[in-house]
Amino acid sequence: MTAPQQVESAREQEEDGGSVAVQVSGLTKVYAGGTRAVDNVSFEVREGEIFGLLGPNGAGKTTTIKMITTISRPTAGAIRVFGVDALSSPEAVRRMLGFVPQAISVDGDLTGYENLLIFAKLFYVDREQRDKRIQEALELFGLADRANDLVKHYSGGMMRRLEIAQALVNRPKLLFLDEPSIGLDPYSRLQVIDHVRQLNRNFGTTILLTTHDMAEADELCDRLAIMTMGKIATTGAPKELKRSVGGDVLTITASGKLPVTIPSELGSVSSSNQGTMKILTLDGEKAIPRITDYLEDLGAVVESISLSRPTLDDVFMKYAKSPLQQVDTYRDARSARRSATRHGR
Repeated sequence: MTAPQQVESAREQEEDGGSVAVQVSGLTKVYAGGTRAVDNVSFEVREGEIFGLLGPNGAGKTTTIKMITTISRPTAGAIRVFGVDALSSPEAVRRMLGFVPQAISVDGDLTGYENLLIFAKLFYVDREQRDKRIQEALELFGLADRANDLVKHYSGGMMRRLEIAQALVNRPKLLFLDEPSIGLDPYSRLQVIDHVRQLNRNFGTTILLTTHDMAEADELCDRLAIMTMGKIATTGAPKELKRSVGGDVLTITASGKLPVTIPSELGSVSSSNQGTMKILTLDGEKAIPRITDYLEDLGAVVESISLSRPTLDDVFMKYAKSPLQQVDTYRDARSARRSATRHGR
């Protein structure tokens, strides 16, 4: 079956009631030397949803994405994209994909319009449709008034929006975003998040994104999977995952030695170090006096207690057993975008 026939077959399956955009089963990648980067990973991305793949550097996110996008071949496992077998028909799968990498992917010595025009030609957008799609993308992403400016004069946030705008020109069925807002200032970050939502809502684009930003994942994702050490630790909607952590989070500051565990009827300790501990409990208000008495009986002096609802950071701590580090990656990305803008002046 030819690539166009494979794509048409996928569309027919979709019309017949299929609702799975990506189906990954038993995906494994072992590199030379025995390094197991991805270990028997399985998950599904539903058509029309925004799905997040979270995890620290080295968790296997990038390797997983490379296999789904047919850049790298798995050691074992199966991948289907809108019903098409990615291993036997990689060309058909690529025709349905869009990808925005973490690194800067636009040409600073071209205008915004020229960048989109080249992209449209590379992806064989019909000549009659090119200008309309480019103008539409520039309008949607707030770049129409800067279309004829060189991209090296854009801010980091504008560059990122232009990169995502390319997906609107190509109109992929499935879009991969690698750290969509990393390195951006708070205002630009909010703009990018809003535009990603619009792309998903207005055009029905299925989006799979990787991110270190728990707040971003909470705002954007319909569902998400947390990866650690090459495996999927848990999958679900952000609200479901936060409920799975427990009812409340108590952050306690105290002097003296703090325990690493507490009686189960009081809750569970998610972290404990340097005079501060976090406790997950079903009813924080009722648990506070009992936990205070327990710690004081151990010789600790409680200085303060704050109560909050679980966040995705707490979810990550529970399932990945470690905090999510993003500082160096964020600084590198922001430095690269600032450098590109600075050299354009």
